[in-house]
Amino acid sequence: MAFSSQHGGNIIEAATMMGVDADLLIDFSANINPLGMPDSLKRAITDNLALAERYPDVEYRALHQALANHHQVPKEWVLAGNGETELIFNLVQQLAPRKALLLTPGFAEYRRALARVGCEITDFHLSEEQGWQPDESLLCALTPDLDCLFLCTPNNPTGLMFDKPLLLAIAHHCRENQIALIVDEAFLDFLPQESGLIPHLSSFTQLYVLRSLTKFFAIAGLRLGYLVSADTATVGCIRERTEPWTINAFAALAGEVILSDQTYIEASYRWLSTEQPRLFNGLNELHGIKVWPPRANYIFLRCDVAGLDLQRALLEENILIRHCANYPGLDASYYRVAIKSPTDNDKLLGALQRVLNYKDDAGE
Repeated sequence: MAFSSQHGGNIIEAATMMGVDADLLIDFSANINPLGMPDSLKRAITDNLALAERYPDVEYRALHQALANHHQVPKEWVLAGNGETELIFNLVQQLAPRKALLLTPGFAEYRRALARVGCEITDFHLSEEQGWQPDESLLCALTPDLDCLFLCTPNNPTGLMFDKPLLLAIAHHCRENQIALIVDEAFLDFLPQESGLIPHLSSFTQLYVLRSLTKFFAIAGLRLGYLVSADTATVGCIRERTEPWTINAFAALAGEVILSDQTYIEASYRWLSTEQPRLFNGLNELHGIKVWPPRANYIFLRCDVAGLDLQRALLEENILIRHCANYPGLDASYYRVAIKSPTDNDKLLGALQRVLNYKDDAGE
């Protein structure tokens, strides 16, 4: 049976369940750039170890200016946090919505944040028959009694992007109906051709864009995300209510350094442009699973082999993948795998061939 972790990356729990050393597991459950932390950041941390000896700037002025410069927006529009998840909860607490719409399947923390403020939640179900993509029927679901909509693009766990004209139509509809539109772009940095909605913020004062630096720059242990919105009143209120020093000094330093590391950014694009289609094609050739073409650095799939717990079977091969049974609208046959290094991707494909072939042979 799949273990009950709500998120990817919990290799300690998986290793404990299997009775193995966590260092032996290859983690395909967390969507982290396999290039690892940029060398520029490693050097910056080493050169600035003394930062640990004093409190960070409580306003994180240099960090916020770096983020504002990166997106060419006023600094007052930007608020950094200890990972994007912190900002999800802080934003929902500030907006205090009464009724929200969530697309399913989707990231679990939206639901948890809304439930914490007593918000009534209505689900808009994405279907496999429609390729897990919304259509214009979503516009009809944006009724005047709603005051909040969460979207994630690329979506987690499906890895699919919204159609841009539909996304802008949703933003217009939310503006007309006074619905706060919260768009999670945590994985958008993996798509160099996509600008997202930050360039449109000046047209939509109830639009809030969430970004993460954790995934693309492989700093999951540092934790750094940020919110961008033209609603400076709300951003300012969150800033005033947030506890001081929630971002550690090295995470703040990371935000000042990594966004300008073009060598790392271009190397990441080269890696993904090669490994994304290669892993997808390899998975697509396997008998017993269905895969959906990815846009970001992870791939959504379904196992069609009856009685096969794919996560458990791959753990026997020292590989951890993300089961998606705890996403509303999905059952235990759906999984998500990260795109990793060529060597690790080959190990995943080889393990899947053994697992699926064994099951086929056992069923004959």
